[in-house]
Amino acid sequence: MPRQTQTEVMPTAYPRAIGQALQVLRQRGLIAFPTDTVYGVGAQAFLPEAVERIYHVKGRSLSKPIPLLLDSADRLANVAEDIPGEALMLAERFWPGPLTMVLARSPDVPDVVTAGGPSVAVRVPDHEFALRLIGAAGGVLAATSANLSGRPDPVTAQEVLGYLEGRIDLILDGGRCPGGVPSTVVDLTRPSPRIVRAGALPSDQLQQAIPGIRFSR
Repeated sequence: MPRQTQTEVMPTAYPRAIGQALQVLRQRGLIAFPTDTVYGVGAQAFLPEAVERIYHVKGRSLSKPIPLLLDSADRLANVAEDIPGEALMLAERFWPGPLTMVLARSPDVPDVVTAGGPSVAVRVPDHEFALRLIGAAGGVLAATSANLSGRPDPVTAQEVLGYLEGRIDLILDGGRCPGGVPSTVVDLTRPSPRIVRAGALPSDQLQQAIPGIRFSR
């Protein structure tokens, strides 16, 4: 069972909001915060025991990797390797934004983030507070939707509280997320790129960027 803790809710507008979040993260705690799509629950990406807590509090299968949120495409080399040209082109065109790319992982990324697999999912959110938070935390956070697995994605802090009260340490309340739809996921580890999850970025925009891209079967 996830450990019980008192969940604090703090508006993102508070001057000490990011400082409080960093304190929680340094202590291997979990925070929830708004993005351009939905609220995410996050941990320090390079602290395996902290990332493992995300699985436990969500009831998430350990076989499902946790994505990484970056504050800039410049961080890609910190978490991925053998980055194809298509990834750099998509990053320039669609980041920050609701596009998640699956790339070959860097050896520095803990196994718990990738569920032991060879790839890692990465995104730069188009949300001012989320970018400031991620940057203050070192440029990389392990984060996924702040819900219980199988439940609808939360778009408000109150929805997060309904799912995760007593399970995480801090919820940063930035109001309703502007998107409300998860990111589109593209796998770039294959010989030809594939859309593996439809989402907020329309597939026709991806097809314009990479002619011939198809949905995965």
